[in-house]
Amino acid sequence: MPKVYPCKPSSLSCSTLGDRQKTYTIWMKSLVANGNGFTVYDSYGEVVYRIDNYSTKCCRQVYLMDLHGNVLFSMFQKKSFGFGQWNGYNKDANVKNEKPWFKVKNCSNIWKKRDAEYRVTMGCDSTSFYTIRGLAGKSEFSITDNQGRVVADVKQKQSSSGVLLGQDVLSLKLEPSVDDHSFVMALVAVYGLLTRRM
Repeated sequence: MPKVYPCKPSSLSCSTLGDRQKTYTIWMKSLVANGNGFTVYDSYGEVVYRIDNYSTKCCRQVYLMDLHGNVLFSMFQKKSFGFGQWNGYNKDANVKNEKPWFKVKNCSNIWKKRDAEYRVTMGCDSTSFYTIRGLAGKSEFSITDNQGRVVADVKQKQSSSGVLLGQDVLSLKLEPSVDDHSFVMALVAVYGLLTRRM
């Protein structure tokens, strides 16, 4: 069975991206038996981030954790007229007393069913935002900053021989300009919830 995470650096078949990009493998499965969520592996095959949802698929609150179970981001679905939104909080937040660190809203054109587009605003600053774009029904999507530059690119993972590993195994490439990798993982999680993949 092929490994779902990138090759170890000692393997000659692996190409190293050096300081140009950081690569992660995302498996849209929880490490907990019969649980929903996702598991993120670094380029050494080590688990670095995870979400374990013990209830139903596509629940209304999830927690992004590191390997040891420390909460990095709390994400809650806010129901409203239309498509609703997801609010993200830094660490394990008391939602009643805190403002969201980020908000994710659907801004897709309802007439273009193939497009999936979500706007991520940071706190109360409407000038600081990201956009998540993908195609409906596809695993691939990208995250761009407010100047249109791609900061993260997610595609279905391929084995070293070019075989696709399945729609629940993704390869994430981060540009070197990204400082907070856990924030990008939180956005990947919200996208998975919005598209009902997690």
